[in-house]
Amino acid sequence: MFCFLKTFCLYLIICILSLVSCKSSKATDAQINALKNLVESKNYTIESNWAYPQVTNAVQQVLNSGLLQPGNSANAINLIGNSNFLAISSDSINSYLPYFGERQMNIGYGGQDSGIVLKTMMEDYSETKGKHDSHIIRFSARNKSETFNIIIQLFPSLKSEIRVNSSSRFPISYIGQVEPIKK
Repeated sequence: MFCFLKTFCLYLIICILSLVSCKSSKATDAQINALKNLVESKNYTIESNWAYPQVTNAVQQVLNSGLLQPGNSANAINLIGNSNFLAISSDSINSYLPYFGERQMNIGYGGQDSGIVLKTMMEDYSETKGKHDSHIIRFSARNKSETFNIIIQLFPSLKSEIRVNSSSRFPISYIGQVEPIKK
């Protein structure tokens, strides 16, 4: 009987602690409206904290060779302290996102286009509502040698997720924060 009572009390304490520690992550109306206004303004920038490349055998071998800083892995690379941005301004995009992954075609001598560098107009722009009061922005953009299909999901907490598909690279995702462009 004592063992049953002890187990029951332990179970009850765990249940109470889990209920107390869980808080609602529901967005407030102010956060939802602020995000809606930001998306409608088409004037914001995203700085990413993490990159999530698609891991292929070749990428795994290269990244396991000790090139990454401690705490990183082949499928999650910390970008804090590394310059990166994606800025939307009206109908144009300006970005520098570091690329980790496998290319499907050669690059020119000197490898000047190793990151995802765009300074161009967006094509096929669309914006829809997503789950949990998020906004999903889709568009394509081109640089000298590639076409990119980009999907951005923005959340009321100002968290962002960017998914990039390229005509000559394996897909990659980025997680970060969005904020208005300061004038």
